[in-house]
Amino acid sequence: MNWLRENRSLALFLVLPGVSLFGALGFLFMAKSNWDQASSRFRNTAAEWNRLERLSPYPDAENLHKLKAQAENYSSALGRLKEELKVRIAPITPLAPNEFQSRLRVRLTTIADKARANRVKLPEKFHLGFDEFVSALPDEAAAPLLGHELEQIEWLLHSLLDARVEAVVAFRRSPPPNEYGAFERNVLETTFVSTPAAARKVINQIAGANQQFCILRLLHVRNEKLKGPPREVPEESTAVAKPPPAAALNFIVGNERIETTAKIEIVRFTF
Repeated sequence: MNWLRENRSLALFLVLPGVSLFGALGFLFMAKSNWDQASSRFRNTAAEWNRLERLSPYPDAENLHKLKAQAENYSSALGRLKEELKVRIAPITPLAPNEFQSRLRVRLTTIADKARANRVKLPEKFHLGFDEFVSALPDEAAAPLLGHELEQIEWLLHSLLDARVEAVVAFRRSPPPNEYGAFERNVLETTFVSTPAAARKVINQIAGANQQFCILRLLHVRNEKLKGPPREVPEESTAVAKPPPAAALNFIVGNERIETTAKIEIVRFTF
């Protein structure tokens, strides 16, 4: 002890490294313990991962029974919907190119005669949107599909004529990109002038059609009278007001004509 007291500097030089060594050993022991714990958790997790990867997952028996029942109910509902839609879609029948052209000419005459009888003005050189097939035969594969489309267009025009619109200003048929392939919808765009009542009748017939499955994609209505009626201001008078003479009622709305543009998709289901 006397030696340590006499040589304090040397004692500190010897003690400090020893304390540092013991501290380092302590930290090393703690790091080794943490490493062992982390390594053990990793091995357990990896083993569980590998076990789960090798398993074939299978639902609970009760849940599987419910899933099968839902799938059967969905399949039945889908089958009923398909059958209902098939009733509303006319089937495609075989049709030769020359038969389609002959049928088109007959429909043109029928529509023109009915338009004259109902006093409906049609566009000039009106060919129901099939201008290219008036003088040329369609492809043999396309003829049945075009014949089906002709029936749809004839139905739409009969709706316009039966409503007794004043004039069909424009009628355009937009063939799908693949005219001669199996297509699922026909797009028609028509503009007609009529009274509001006639326009409502046409729209209701299209929306409630049972023979065809129609979707109104665009509906634009323009009134021929763009400005409202002037407001009548009674003249100031000190005389006693007298009842006006009996006269016909002057309706300020409802008597004007409107121009209606409708873009219609007529869908054909392929199932």
